[in-house]
Amino acid sequence: MSYPQPQYVGDAGEINATFRPSTTEAELTLSPENRFHYLATHASTQGAFGLYRADMGPQPGGASTHFHRSFSESFFILSGTLRVYDGQRWIDTRPGDFLYVPHGGLHAFRNESGAPVSMMMLFVPGAPREDYFEGLPALATMSTEERLEFFIRHDNHFIDQGGGPTV
Repeated sequence: MSYPQPQYVGDAGEINATFRPSTTEAELTLSPENRFHYLATHASTQGAFGLYRADMGPQPGGASTHFHRSFSESFFILSGTLRVYDGQRWIDTRPGDFLYVPHGGLHAFRNESGAPVSMMMLFVPGAPREDYFEGLPALATMSTEERLEFFIRHDNHFIDQGGGPTV
């Protein structure tokens, strides 16, 4: 086993780190309790990965069973209890629990706890998920064909035809 090819070939290193204080406001607020924090985007990592913090309110919501062709997705639970589907079974997660879903892996998640949930979501390689998150509110006004096109454009392949996220 070997390391990947070097991306930096200099000898002295560079000053190029990015710091984000915990007090930074969410980039996307769907409601006071449903927020997305864009920690490391496709653009800021040159496509290497995307890292987001998603805060979900206590009302039921999440995404039905789906898969992605072009990226893996990982979930790390920060607080609350989130139900995740690993392709075989539903699991009630707790803070510190982690789920890795490779390319093509069936998965789903739902907050059914009646309490807020906060999680980290990691996409590898990075995909421009900001456009996907920002398009979620418009799903309610889209036709079936428009929803399908939106999901395919964002590499979300839902198993049930009427599927998709609820926010």
